[in-house]
Amino acid sequence: MSVGVIGAGAWGTALAQMLASDGRDVLIWAREAELVAEINSARTNSLFLPSATLSDTIRATGDLGEMAGLDALLVVTPAQHMGNVLANMPEHPRDLVLCSKGIEAGTGRLMNHVAKDAAPGSAIAVLSGPTFAHEVAAGLPTAVTLACAEGEEQWDRIAPLVARQAFRPYFSDDVTGAEIGGSVKNVLAIACGVVDGLGLGQNARAALIARGYAEMLRFGEALGARAETLAGLCGLGDLVLTCSSTSSRNFSLGKALGEGRKADELMADRKTVAEGAHTAPVLVELAARHAIAMPIVTAVYDLLKGDEPRAVVSALLSRPLRAEQGSAE
Repeated sequence: MSVGVIGAGAWGTALAQMLASDGRDVLIWAREAELVAEINSARTNSLFLPSATLSDTIRATGDLGEMAGLDALLVVTPAQHMGNVLANMPEHPRDLVLCSKGIEAGTGRLMNHVAKDAAPGSAIAVLSGPTFAHEVAAGLPTAVTLACAEGEEQWDRIAPLVARQAFRPYFSDDVTGAEIGGSVKNVLAIACGVVDGLGLGQNARAALIARGYAEMLRFGEALGARAETLAGLCGLGDLVLTCSSTSSRNFSLGKALGEGRKADELMADRKTVAEGAHTAPVLVELAARHAIAMPIVTAVYDLLKGDEPRAVVSALLSRPLRAEQGSAE
């Protein structure tokens, strides 16, 4: 099977490098003409993944039409731009492996719904899990969930395409669960960054991860995800990773907020996208629509609107006492 990657940010470039690690030819699409030229001439991506020297079998293009005839595409555009990019690519039956984590602002659609509408002839899968781009590019051991909407037949096509000695996919058919885990954890990572920026300690961060996971589980099950999916790599696994390191863009954003910087200033400054900042308002709206209590997610939304971090944390700590299990909140 021929394979390509749509999106040459850090994660897209890392995935291309992983796919090329067995000598496979990989075509990667980038929006920026200068980045296409740099990848093809210097074998580097100094803007998004400066640590990696890229394989000679990776070729970059700025023409979406060149991607159209490939058998499988890993789609790694920012979540808010995925629909537009796919709609502008010539239609062709293929496997689309969605690697972007987020929920579409304005519509509340998960990425698999966006992709189905933009590319109705394609088979949809979702790749998600605890994955820092620089570690994947360096060939360090990584495990992910590969959720296939069409079940084991699709898994049999895609798994051999993406599996490598140091990159191990696990099968699921719960596309909704895989997407929700990756989306909600980005917002919770911002909250954990705030805790770190305020100097509130490891106890507070551990508690926030546990209570945040409870919010993820409530939200996911209300939208049809399975609890065991959210307990796996694409839910709890990804949550632990991104809530614990400044290598996470979302954690770094939260840390800067906790240290007193303003959200609009931080978002304007960033070369890379912290998807949690776009996902938080959508999650708050969807949670209200489905009557799901998500106080930590709501607190992040308030912070991004400009509320003072210590006041937001104080409000969380002042909530009524209740049982840990079996409570709606």
